[in-house]
Amino acid sequence: MTITITNYLQTTALAPPLAESEAQAFAAELSQLSGLQLYATSLAAIDNTLFFLGRRGDQKYLGLLANESVQSYLFSGNASTVNVGDASLTLTICETSPENAKALRGVFAFLNPEPLGLRKSAGCGDRLGLATPGHIRAIRHSTMAPILPQQSIRENARTGRTPQEVMDDAVWGIFQEGWREGFGADADHLKNTDDIDSCAAAGFTFYTIDPGEHVDNDANFAPVDVLRPKVAALPWAELETTWETLQQQLGSGPIDLGSFSVTLSEEDLLRAAAKYGRVVTHTVKMYRHLEKVMSTKPFELEMSVDETETVTTLAEHIYIAHELKRLGVKWVSLAPRYVGTFEKGVDYIGDLDEFEKSFAEHLAVSLTFGPYKLSLHSGSDKFSVYPIAAKVAGELVHLKTAGTSYLEALRAIGILNPALFRQIVAFARERYAIDRASYHVSAEVEKMVDETKLTDDQLNNLLDDFHAREVLHVTFGSVLHHPEFRAPFFATLKGDEETYYRVIETHFNKHFAPFDEAAAIGG
Repeated sequence: MTITITNYLQTTALAPPLAESEAQAFAAELSQLSGLQLYATSLAAIDNTLFFLGRRGDQKYLGLLANESVQSYLFSGNASTVNVGDASLTLTICETSPENAKALRGVFAFLNPEPLGLRKSAGCGDRLGLATPGHIRAIRHSTMAPILPQQSIRENARTGRTPQEVMDDAVWGIFQEGWREGFGADADHLKNTDDIDSCAAAGFTFYTIDPGEHVDNDANFAPVDVLRPKVAALPWAELETTWETLQQQLGSGPIDLGSFSVTLSEEDLLRAAAKYGRVVTHTVKMYRHLEKVMSTKPFELEMSVDETETVTTLAEHIYIAHELKRLGVKWVSLAPRYVGTFEKGVDYIGDLDEFEKSFAEHLAVSLTFGPYKLSLHSGSDKFSVYPIAAKVAGELVHLKTAGTSYLEALRAIGILNPALFRQIVAFARERYAIDRASYHVSAEVEKMVDETKLTDDQLNNLLDDFHAREVLHVTFGSVLHHPEFRAPFFATLKGDEETYYRVIETHFNKHFAPFDEAAAIGG
């Protein structure tokens, strides 16, 4: 039986998604009624109302078609009466405003983020607010659970966005693609309680605590006679223990990690406590504040020490996990500083055999004190480590990406507007020395491919060059704030959004495939 729009409006519960042919037919009819170019995947019916997303030019609008007034939904828009068959219906066209995004989340539960637990997951950071449809198209082919709104406070400062804007942009993308399978929302690299408050107000569910400023990197190499006073000076009252008790708990004999055991020497424990003691107290303070702010709302915590100067040793990971657990912190993932180097937007730099051995040891700690996932920060484009992480950790892995989606935006611009891309590359060369200051990168401008010697068809080869990728990656904030680049940058991507979605989907398929292949072998 052929479903008509009026039939589809008869449901009060959430209607199942339409078949593709039906959705396309509905979209064509609704386009005639609304004057919008519809996204057929967005169609969703509930409470006798059909919701959809469409665009006119580069501006997107929310549409509602109902048997009667939809004022009860508290959407702000322009209502008119339209005839569909023999029925007289109310059509309301609304801006994609924060207020309407909030109202839409109130109607559709699938537009609200949720904790993902110990499911294998991927964070898809989007610095532009445009990439979510491409991310979802890749996720549809994958076994990964997605985190879609994801942004750090540092990224927000550089892009000029707020946590609420990050959330809303992702939600509109989720609605556009008709994704109903759940997603998380990561408030990334939070350093203080104000950061928590702003992200909690925006509805985030996954909180990444970054206590990197509290790491004592000098403790990594300090002699024992220097470590002792460092440990004595720790805030033991806040740690709710004593050095003697800690020694008894972690230094009195072998610690069983399942497939092997390890014994921590006094020096191991001194070094771990000196280096990470204040990290523990800061994380506990942040966690307890988060508990109060979230109240009965479910949330997840990740603890990250990846952006530190020195590697997190096995002993240090044991210390961190033991102390957090003892102090009542519950966390779903942890990002150590791994061996080798995880730089932005490029593959892993280091010995892969050494990484595999170390990663397996970190997993043993997570299984003993958790279980919790091991998180791969600066995870974009680490194609050589994905098969290892997937094989070793199975489901207990979280991949965090962000900058690679910006680089793929540049790839799309290179296709659509090569002249603009050339200007951005030249500007990035000039800005790199300044913008690299807050990143762990090793690119050298002098070693970049010379874009002036490339034809337009060759220009995107820059995005396969190690040095160019890092230079372009870390200068994103300067580019997006530049008055000559910002408007044409977004206009180019919005003018042909399918090109951007296509390159995003292709690139993220490469990220997710190793994890899916490992799951297929294991399953």
